[in-house]
Amino acid sequence: MKRFLSPTLFSAALILSFCVAWMAASPASSSDDKSPKPQYDAKGNLLRPTDYRDWEFLSAGYGMNYSPAPGSHEMFTNVFVPRWAYQEFLSTGKWPDQTMFVIDERDAQSKGSINKTGHFQTDLMGLAVEVKDSKKFPETWAYFGYGTDEKTSTPAPKGNACFTCHEGHAAVEHTFVQFYPTLLPIAKSKGVLKAAYLKESGDASQK
Repeated sequence: MKRFLSPTLFSAALILSFCVAWMAASPASSSDDKSPKPQYDAKGNLLRPTDYRDWEFLSAGYGMNYSPAPGSHEMFTNVFVPRWAYQEFLSTGKWPDQTMFVIDERDAQSKGSINKTGHFQTDLMGLAVEVKDSKKFPETWAYFGYGTDEKTSTPAPKGNACFTCHEGHAAVEHTFVQFYPTLLPIAKSKGVLKAAYLKESGDASQK
């Protein structure tokens, strides 16, 4: 003899099945816990980011030098930021805590294969990493450098040249958004460009 669920039990079972199916379809990897964020060893050194080339690419520079003296070795610099931080910047114009910027420094070459003019990127020369972590650093922002094979880096000492330069010339917080062509219009629209940058650049758009 067949047994049938009462309408009440049938509805409850149907709702439960939908909940189970929804939970199974929800990707666990979307959890914020698995987003790329700073990781430190027992000594407080920053562990080298390993998957940064899968992050959001912001921009590339070639032979950039903030000093009037010519550089001794011109390189390409590629800037990456985690996608979760990038998405929050698009929404708010602010970088969330635990944002990391990785500057991938590559050697430049002009002669190779069929290339006749210009330059292309070759070997990795090192990494520079900027971290926003207010719980870890009293000044919120910290700077790190890695050789080609180094796995950890100590933060640059307080008052270092990177901190001073970013503090005085960065367009948004401690970041050179003025060199990121897809983000500068966002910063302008959100009204977050620093007064010092506006004065230095002669941009009166937010005055």
